[in-house]
Amino acid sequence: MEAEQIFKTDARIRWYRCNIDKQVLRELMQTSDFHGFRQVLCQLGLFTITGALAYMAFLNINSTNWLWSVPLLYVALFAHGTNGPFMGLVAVHELVHKTPFKTKSFNEFFLRLYSFISWSDYLWFRPSHVKHHQLTVHSDYDGEVVLPQTLALNDWKFWISIFAWNPKSTWDVIKAHYARAKGDVGGAWNQHILPESNEILRRKHRNWARIVLIGHAALAAIFILTGHWFLIVIFTIGTHYCGWLGLLCGVPQHYGMSSDVDDFRLCCRTFTCSWLPGFYYWNMQYHVEHHMFPAVPFYNLPKLRRALEHDLPAAPHGLRATWKGILEIYEKRKTEPDYRFIPELPTTSGDHADDKTLEREAALAI
Repeated sequence: MEAEQIFKTDARIRWYRCNIDKQVLRELMQTSDFHGFRQVLCQLGLFTITGALAYMAFLNINSTNWLWSVPLLYVALFAHGTNGPFMGLVAVHELVHKTPFKTKSFNEFFLRLYSFISWSDYLWFRPSHVKHHQLTVHSDYDGEVVLPQTLALNDWKFWISIFAWNPKSTWDVIKAHYARAKGDVGGAWNQHILPESNEILRRKHRNWARIVLIGHAALAAIFILTGHWFLIVIFTIGTHYCGWLGLLCGVPQHYGMSSDVDDFRLCCRTFTCSWLPGFYYWNMQYHVEHHMFPAVPFYNLPKLRRALEHDLPAAPHGLRATWKGILEIYEKRKTEPDYRFIPELPTTSGDHADDKTLEREAALAI
């Protein structure tokens, strides 16, 4: 058995940052309850509507119409599940940054709501993600995203999970929450982020896992006892299937990029897309910009991109163009396992920010 990695704590990184007018940056960092509510109400509303449509499709299946009603149910569940991955760590991610709402209590409320619905471990993710921003893909320091990443395109379970449902994945989520509820935080990175010395955080972490387990179990029991067992498919595991769009949006963030560099333009990837994937994805397609200035809320990232565009690599437009590049890297790595995609950089005349500054901005002074 390989020894678990020991993560270092002595990083001193000077991150490259594109020049931007300070007044423009101050304006872009302004948060808004209106924009926050617009996002969460539309997304939660969509989750409710697609869930209701799927439930009605299920109720209308009978022995005389199953040839068309069962496929219709799959279409409804496919639409419902497509939203699922974005209800998890995509939404939780932005709420962890405390930037969607001006009123911070709204951030915390919706953080817990999204985390419960999606079985997300926000108490682990918050300190982990702050470190990820501070130490992005530096192999001795960042355990949240480790490069190089792989794609299991030849694994049938991969295709089932993105176009249907893999029961094992759901079972793994339940087992992980059970372990956390008993106080087992997991491997080396989790031990690093949730140290045994921080008993208060450990206790909160255990309690959150218990809330999620007991809460979903209670709801599932209510669904069964009231004769609405199919709501388990709609709500309890409603974020666990049909993750195709989440994968298409999420993989490009760091795939094929360079580790152990001090320039987000080399370790992150930005792509642009139409409004609907951008809505689902909370504008995280602007990933270079988000890492470079993490205190800018997601709804201002397109404006931030325009302000920095003179000093950023060209961004592919659309998921097709983005994935054309991803698959080229995938094929190239079959013969060159150490291959890294290095974009052309317009200039290197920007400023620099130390890793502690990035940590503070990513956390917004927790």
